[in-house]
Amino acid sequence: MGTPTGTTAPKAKTRSHSRGGVWAEMARSLTTAPAIVGIVIIAFFVVLSVAADVLAPYSTTEPSCAVFAPPSPQHWLGCDDGGIDVLSLVLLGGRVSMIVGFTAAVIAIVIGALFGILSGYFGGGTDVVLMRITDYFIVIPQIVLMIVVATVWGPSLSHVVLVIGFLMWTSTARIVRAQVKTLRERVSIRRAESIGAGSTRVIVRHILPQLGPLLIANAVLAVTLAIFNETALAFLGLSDPTAVTWGTIMEHAFERDAISTGAWWAIVPAGIAVALLIMGCYLLGSAIEDALNPRLRASYLSVRTWRMRPLVGRGKDAL
Repeated sequence: MGTPTGTTAPKAKTRSHSRGGVWAEMARSLTTAPAIVGIVIIAFFVVLSVAADVLAPYSTTEPSCAVFAPPSPQHWLGCDDGGIDVLSLVLLGGRVSMIVGFTAAVIAIVIGALFGILSGYFGGGTDVVLMRITDYFIVIPQIVLMIVVATVWGPSLSHVVLVIGFLMWTSTARIVRAQVKTLRERVSIRRAESIGAGSTRVIVRHILPQLGPLLIANAVLAVTLAIFNETALAFLGLSDPTAVTWGTIMEHAFERDAISTGAWWAIVPAGIAVALLIMGCYLLGSAIEDALNPRLRASYLSVRTWRMRPLVGRGKDAL
């Protein structure tokens, strides 16, 4: 009776460690300084976007001061060319920009994960076809294609979301494919297949839980690209001109000569908001990615390792 008990306990412990190890590493990564800074920045902008209607001091449709009025105690960030309070525009524009960025990132992650899982798990012809499609999208300049598609479809926030989401999934697909190929060879996966588990069950019960932290890290990093691309498209006039986003704020200020007239406050606050949110997402995503890939934390080049070696057959005094 002692032998079966002694053999089953280690196996259960091993299975528990293999399932929870990746999530435990991700949880530990959230306690690092870069991750904490990233979480604080993201939470700050999320709170501002949720409470934008309450926090916005003035209307974004009715003038509240003079044209290009400078910052003052009444208008902390000044006003734009239409007499609209810039602080109110930045608060309300942040909500739309974040919704567009997060939605586009979710679309990109879903498509990339689907391509990567199917390609890595089934291999063969499926792998070849899906990876050739991925390669096709990789070689196309994304910004250029986004401009073309957005121009053809017309300026709309929904079109911007779809364009960004459908063109930003390639890196996720390749990363997920490589990880699935590794998971495919693990003993737990082979054991599940040997006892008759179907492909769907193996993917849902055994592979997806292991991919969860990796997909979260890529999703956070994808948000940075989505927000940047949305801002770029809006700045080029390819977003909905009636919607208030950080990109449209900068576009309108640039078109109406805010910089040439010295009204830097009409364009700089929105640019700083974009930069801060991108930095926060990058810090959080990089921290999770470093935890999942220990090679990124290793430093193979150290100053102490570099030294002059004596010539062969000579001592130290030969130099």
